[in-house]
Amino acid sequence: MNSDLIITLVSFILFTGGVAFFTWYSLKKTNLNSSDGYFLGGRSLSGIVIAGSMLLTNISSEHLIGMNGNSYVNGFIVIAWEVTSSLALAIAALFFIPKYLKMGLTTIPQFLEKRFDGVLRTFVAIVLITSFIITLLPIVLYSGALGIESLFGVSDVLGVEKSQGLWITILFIGILGSIYAVFGGLKAVAYSDTINGIGLLLGGLLIPVLALYAIGDSNILNGLTKVYEYAPEKFNVIGASDSVLPFEVLFTGLIINQLYFWGMNQTIIQRALGAKNLKEAQKGLLITGLFKILIPLVIVLPGVICYYYFSDTFYDQQDSVYPELVKKVLPVWLIGFFAAVIMGAVLSTFNSVLNSAATLFSIDVYKKHIVKNVSDKKLVSIGKLTSAILAAFAILAAPLMANTPDGLYQLLQELNGVFFIPIASVLLAGFFIKKISAIAAKTALIFGLSFYIFMTWGYTNHGIHFVHLWGIEFVLNVGIMYLVSYFYPRKNLYEISDVGAVDLTSWKYAKPMAIGLSLVTVLIYILLGNNA
Repeated sequence: MNSDLIITLVSFILFTGGVAFFTWYSLKKTNLNSSDGYFLGGRSLSGIVIAGSMLLTNISSEHLIGMNGNSYVNGFIVIAWEVTSSLALAIAALFFIPKYLKMGLTTIPQFLEKRFDGVLRTFVAIVLITSFIITLLPIVLYSGALGIESLFGVSDVLGVEKSQGLWITILFIGILGSIYAVFGGLKAVAYSDTINGIGLLLGGLLIPVLALYAIGDSNILNGLTKVYEYAPEKFNVIGASDSVLPFEVLFTGLIINQLYFWGMNQTIIQRALGAKNLKEAQKGLLITGLFKILIPLVIVLPGVICYYYFSDTFYDQQDSVYPELVKKVLPVWLIGFFAAVIMGAVLSTFNSVLNSAATLFSIDVYKKHIVKNVSDKKLVSIGKLTSAILAAFAILAAPLMANTPDGLYQLLQELNGVFFIPIASVLLAGFFIKKISAIAAKTALIFGLSFYIFMTWGYTNHGIHFVHLWGIEFVLNVGIMYLVSYFYPRKNLYEISDVGAVDLTSWKYAKPMAIGLSLVTVLIYILLGNNA
């Protein structure tokens, strides 16, 4: 084993082991046998921990590798996925999370039962669990394995073919991520996410900084100028109508998707549900919004720098270009640390999704329908078993994500549309339209799922961008709910009431920060839209 590989392995083990030790130490006094303790971290999470966990649950290898690959081909127009998140987080902090905490929710489907009925709650829980198994978990595992393989050369070290090396890496990541989710619950996930989040920001920023430093002959600004002058069109944030992300989608399906993802998605919002009070939950959401404005420096800019270095050489394999940049600019002694950062990002998303899936099954399916009087200890055991089973399914499915034509990130977004928009339609109707009935919500949910699948993989010659399809589907869903509710009026007269779960005093800076994030988002489009 050569000295470079030894240095890489040592730095990898030190960072990964340090995160594990910190997490173990932080959990010593946590009661993991109660459902609140296991699924919500004992409702004790602070704003910083919530923000770190939300960021790392969202940002994973499919962003570092997939989104940088996307920006390498398409430029800064893909920044919309990130900066518009701040708008959704601002709305979630001011509107959604106060209501969730007031109701004392553990899962989002619990609201659907209160507002509509138990059948809709269970159906949505099962749909969400299914979406985790067939979309997010396999893509996260595969993209993470691709990054580790590219940096470490696992197949070369073990003397096997690359496909075998990827399988081994997928298995390793899957097992390690399962350990966090199965044995530590939400608090272990959140604490490990926070440390990995620091590593991601530092390690991720190192790549563009070192690259621009080299390009600019020891001057970062000169380096950025050279990259801009080489391909000014790559810095334009206004996507043309035939581009991978047209500007118009910001006003159709994208905002609906963002509202769902940051305000109603169990995997993300579960961190805020575990807050010690409303103030900390709002801090967590809004700090995450600030990070989402800054994170393109880590997951978009490096892709454009790749174009400066490699031109269009990797256009037919865009998910390979970011690891190539990492190997080009990072010194050997930092490669192990950066591999640990990628590993941490993968583990954070993987174990977060496993924990949320276990929460949904345990609370919304097992306790609701199988054993209604189940003890907390037994419920936690069911959650652990669920995590282990889902991890096994994800490991088996991960290799199927190879060789996606438009990249892993684009595939993830297209698949998410199957589930996100129908559920978002029902949830938003539940909050804002009092006349919508339970049968109307069920009808719209089934229509939405069928409509998107047909339009995406059935009738494919329509020429409509998939994000526009989200907007069309949302409008159709709302129309169907109105129509069905006319013939089958609402019977459930539920009104939100305070169950006393946590203190509901708002953070005094919540509104000013929400307004500030919104203004910065608009400013980004004004300043970077001049190249259109």
